[in-house]
Amino acid sequence: MSTRAPLVFKFATEDWEFEQIHRLNYRTFVEEIPQHQKSPAQRLVDKFHAENTYLICLCDQKLVGMLAVRGNRPFSLDQKLPDLDNHLPAGRKVCEIRLLAIEKKFRGARGGQVLSGILALLWQHGVEKGYDLAIISGTTRQAKLYQHLGFVPFGPLVGTGDAQFQPMYVTLETFEVTAREFLRSSPAKSFHPSAVNFLPGPVAVRREVRRAFEQAPESHRAESFQTEFDATRRVICDLVRAERAELFFGSGTLANDVIAGQLALLGGHGLVLTNGEFGLRLADQARRFQLNFKTLEFPWGAPLDLAQVRLKLAAVPAPAWLWCAHCETSTGVLNDLEALKDMCAAHGVKLCLDCISSIGTVPVNLEGVYLASCASGKGLRSYPGVAMVFYHHESQPAPDRLPRYLDLGYYAQQQGIPFTFSSNLLHALHAAVKHVDWEKRFFGLVEMSTFLRTRLLEHGFDLVAGDARTSPAVVTIALPAELDSVQIGGLMQDSGFLLSCHSEYLRRRNWIQICLMGECTLEKVTSAVNALNRVCFRRRATAPQPDAPQTVVSPG
Repeated sequence: MSTRAPLVFKFATEDWEFEQIHRLNYRTFVEEIPQHQKSPAQRLVDKFHAENTYLICLCDQKLVGMLAVRGNRPFSLDQKLPDLDNHLPAGRKVCEIRLLAIEKKFRGARGGQVLSGILALLWQHGVEKGYDLAIISGTTRQAKLYQHLGFVPFGPLVGTGDAQFQPMYVTLETFEVTAREFLRSSPAKSFHPSAVNFLPGPVAVRREVRRAFEQAPESHRAESFQTEFDATRRVICDLVRAERAELFFGSGTLANDVIAGQLALLGGHGLVLTNGEFGLRLADQARRFQLNFKTLEFPWGAPLDLAQVRLKLAAVPAPAWLWCAHCETSTGVLNDLEALKDMCAAHGVKLCLDCISSIGTVPVNLEGVYLASCASGKGLRSYPGVAMVFYHHESQPAPDRLPRYLDLGYYAQQQGIPFTFSSNLLHALHAAVKHVDWEKRFFGLVEMSTFLRTRLLEHGFDLVAGDARTSPAVVTIALPAELDSVQIGGLMQDSGFLLSCHSEYLRRRNWIQICLMGECTLEKVTSAVNALNRVCFRRRATAPQPDAPQTVVSPG
């Protein structure tokens, strides 16, 4: 085994990895630290093996380092310290860390790399599982290392003879600081744990989506590509009850530009509704296409005033079209789709919608909608790069009026693939949307969002659009003036969570967002809320208090 080969850090999943774990376990805790009896098989299967999560380091497919994490009680320390809980901070989700071992050959120049990589993986695992306290039985031989990492010794030594261990614990807050400093100073500077993604896009994707994306590229003219392209369109059309969909190689903004191009062909005047940033962007796109329209604006975070909308639609002459965002992503407000459909149908107005943040996160029925936009990198839980426009009518090419790339009718004429299209993005999108239990997905998002909002309110956070109907996938938080949203977002990233805070409209209002559009679990949501509370509480505690009385001491 070459000690110069690249190091790979991962969670153990393969049989051959587990076999090497048993053998390193034996060499470390039988031959080196005489904690267990020798065996002719020279392998030691841990008594908690079935419940352990193993974080490992491989070099040339050889195990060179490992660590086990387990969250189920009783812990091994429960058996050694019957009053274990009396030694620990209360109200914590506890895990036990065990079996830290590094192959002897790698304890020299690369020992720091192995340890730092495993610690980075441990931090990521703790964040994802929601653990905020870890306990260990640390060998007395490495007591200085553990204390350097922030571990606090407690209770008496356990073990016997040359195999003595000091019970210790570390909180997540301490580990975030001390382990991060250790990682920064270690040789393994190229290893960075991935943060838990609560962005509105790009979102966290499932493993099968990643695998589909990693297939070898294929020609967009191949028969197999056309077959999968058509199958993908059928799935997403069925999801939203649309007769047709065209897919474009680009972002959701491209899809809205395609809609603007179609509105330019209609003639007449239109109405754009805005109650947030993305309604304003639709107005900007309409303006850039030189459409004849008026804007009806409502406060950010407020629902549309449907009575005012109805008055505008009843005007003579009535607008030819109405365009608005279904989910206003900047605030999370979910505008009333069914009411808009009914009003537009009653006045003969063509309804157009930006559904980029609603499709895949809430039930969407596009029956009665003239044009609607969507994108792959949000609620559909794939990679960004595929834009979609849904419609029901026959669409004809407009070669004298529209650019080729924005001509919906030209795409329809060419069976949806007039130009180069990424097979990798198509495969990923198809994997993301096929075989999905959408009813279960929508129900789970509502449950998770309700839990998230309740916990945030309990901690005293101010939620934008609190009285309006909101999307379960978008939670916008208005931070107090003494907290800077961008700084809080940076501290959250340091804590292992990606929150949305950098968009100009969020910075301007000192808002931050937790979005549930991608792959997510309740454990990760809980951890994110706890981390946000810790980060904001620390900043509040250290912020200057301008209204506090000041004591002035005169010189002399």
